Amino acid sequence: MRPRLPIGIQTFRKLREGGCYYVDKTSHIQHLVEGGRHYFLSRPRRFGKSLLLDTIKELFEGSEELFRGLAVHDRWDWSVRRPVVRLSFGSGHFAEPGYLHEDATAQLDAAERRSGLRSDYDSAPPRFRRLLEALHERSGRRVAVLVDEYDKPILDALDQPAVARANRDYLRGLYAVIKESDPHVEFTLLTGVSKFSKVSLFSGLNNLQDLTLDPRWSTLCGYTEADIDTVFAPELAGLDRAAIRDWYNGYSWSGDERVYNPFDVLLLFDSREFRAHWFETGSPAFLVDTLVGREVPAPALDRMVASDALLSAFDVGAVGTEALLFQTGYLTIRSVDRRRGRTVYRLGYPNREVRQSLNESLLARLAGRAPERIEQSDRLADLLEANDWDGLKTLLGSIFAGIPYHLHTRNDITDYEGYYASIVYSLLAMSGLDVSAEESSSRGRADMAVRTAGGVYLIELKVAERTAPGAAMRQLRARGYADRYRRLGRPIHLLAVEFSRETRGVVSLEVQPA
Repeated sequence: MRPRLPIGIQTFRKLREGGCYYVDKTSHIQHLVEGGRHYFLSRPRRFGKSLLLDTIKELFEGSEELFRGLAVHDRWDWSVRRPVVRLSFGSGHFAEPGYLHEDATAQLDAAERRSGLRSDYDSAPPRFRRLLEALHERSGRRVAVLVDEYDKPILDALDQPAVARANRDYLRGLYAVIKESDPHVEFTLLTGVSKFSKVSLFSGLNNLQDLTLDPRWSTLCGYTEADIDTVFAPELAGLDRAAIRDWYNGYSWSGDERVYNPFDVLLLFDSREFRAHWFETGSPAFLVDTLVGREVPAPALDRMVASDALLSAFDVGAVGTEALLFQTGYLTIRSVDRRRGRTVYRLGYPNREVRQSLNESLLARLAGRAPERIEQSDRLADLLEANDWDGLKTLLGSIFAGIPYHLHTRNDITDYEGYYASIVYSLLAMSGLDVSAEESSSRGRADMAVRTAGGVYLIELKVAERTAPGAAMRQLRARGYADRYRRLGRPIHLLAVEFSRETRGVVSLEVQPA
């Protein structure tokens, strides 16, 4: 009998007793538990963090029957049962002032009832401290502390900075209890989407070991290629294996292997349709507004570079662009360069789902939502592949002329080339073409490169009022952008487009062979 797809199941017991598929992470978990004390892990939403914590809970509580047949079963001492305190901030209305205190208090109430304990404290930190101490005293075993979605009360209120800061300060006091209660705590794991700076949130819990970018734990959450081909082999029939990889694989946290988002894979196997399953479950409105407000061109998203410090630069009112995109899962690590004692991460889209969907959202913000956008995207790709330059010029002119006036003039964002590059790039990315930001060289870079089976297209966009006529083509030729693509053995086209900010039209479109 074929196992069930564990869609939406975050409880290890329910998954195991329900006859569901399970990708065995228990060997990783055992090494994690035996290797240290206090951990932190950041992963994007719907990446299996809640299931990971629940599995650890069942392991510490000695639920041997759930682990039969798994890697950890014969290597674990099932005679030892340890108390567990698990907190979760995965649901609730944390943008409402005071709600966090109510939620934390209710969770501690429930933990005390389950343990047969009672506290006379009104505030959460002393109640939490007393709970850990009492569990240790009563059982003779130190406590495992598991916190799921530790950062959600802050993230939910980012558009209300006063509430977000209040929630951050409240959580700082609550989490500080874990370190203060070290004699009573055996193991700690906090998981969430973002990594707030130690100064802002973890100043009282500065002994956490961050697993986020540790290559040893890069596959602790998510499915590997081997998992897809073995565990889920019964589900692969009738699906294009290369398309599964193109659509959903590609997340990396500096390990050797890239992983799939589990939510995407399970929804694909259930629906048998290639769709933006993960992307559609969350609104990137805050992200898109941030990118537009900071005038980040769409092509730049696929070539960002960041250091350890930049990837961790996340706090209320000070969210780094690279950190925001990486920690929320819209960008991932493409490569890691280590030199002169410094680590540099090169970021890019993880897969087709994110590239197409994020650019569609960005396009709607820059050019307005319109039912013809998908048709325009497909038509643009068709004209490019057919080398129909007149048709391409006409279509681009109609696209920009159709942008609502208030969007075209807002905040003067159309004064710079990045606006036009963002719209063209997003339209091409929506179509599914292999479009990317051109890599930097000592001589600069073109705005974008498009690779098709029939050729390579290097595209440079300019605002006519800001530059001399013909500047875009002169730049493409003078800087030798095409040299790196000659090894592909395909025709290379240099495509220079100049737009007018005044008329909102295409002034010129020039094409030359490289």
